[in-house]
Amino acid sequence: MLLSEEQVGTYREQGFLVLDSLFAPDEVEALCDAFRRDGEIPGEHRIVEEDGRAVRAVYASHQRQSEFAALVRHPRVLGPVRQLLDAEVYVYQFKINAKPAMGGGGWAWHQDFAAWRVADNLRAPRLVNVGVFLDDVTEFNGPVIFVPGSHRDGLVSSARRHDTARSEQHLDPDDIALRPSDMVSLAAQHGMTSPKGKAGSVVFFDPEIVHGSAPNMSPYDRRLLILTYNDVTNEPRPLGEPRPDYVVCRDTTPLQVLDGTPVLATAGEAV
Repeated sequence: MLLSEEQVGTYREQGFLVLDSLFAPDEVEALCDAFRRDGEIPGEHRIVEEDGRAVRAVYASHQRQSEFAALVRHPRVLGPVRQLLDAEVYVYQFKINAKPAMGGGGWAWHQDFAAWRVADNLRAPRLVNVGVFLDDVTEFNGPVIFVPGSHRDGLVSSARRHDTARSEQHLDPDDIALRPSDMVSLAAQHGMTSPKGKAGSVVFFDPEIVHGSAPNMSPYDRRLLILTYNDVTNEPRPLGEPRPDYVVCRDTTPLQVLDGTPVLATAGEAV
């Protein structure tokens, strides 16, 4: 699968591209089942909300569940990513943000590349994020809000890691949140938009686009799988101890697209 010239142009101009219902309901169901299993596995890869119980995020599920191992090589995902970067790629990070109904926390305004430059000494924004909707995303359940075109300005000068980190396990967006004055200026210049769609829809987005989301006050879950690919020539060069492999994957072997028509609804055994 490849994107059209118009779709590539939209991604370059806006910093994101939405493909509606890229995955079928049975495929989404298989991914949701895999997430449920993976969320029950204890470990540092599992991030919880401030109440200490509800799952906020799970990392590196592709290392434990076969459905996600297939997803990262799926032609509907890997083909467009390699096209957008014009490079061989590997999985830099794999996470699922849970944001459960009636209280799933929001994510502060931030730029992903700012986090990776600070934490991993990543040299260039040669990455593509792929967000897979595991639930229907509406205006009610805390959709991601983008500042379209903000990626073309590069990193906001005030983007930095704050002195008090929210999480010891990973770099939370709160740790590098943009200042309110920055957001006033950015919103005035670019506006804001929140892609919505059916479960199975996918949004490709640039690592420098400014984005965030509000808490989920609705009675509907909003689980979002975010798969980040990196150019194999752009691997991180941490100045100190590298972050754990469940946060930043260390296998930089170029990924190959799965042959034929991959099936995500498989047995679900660990890989």
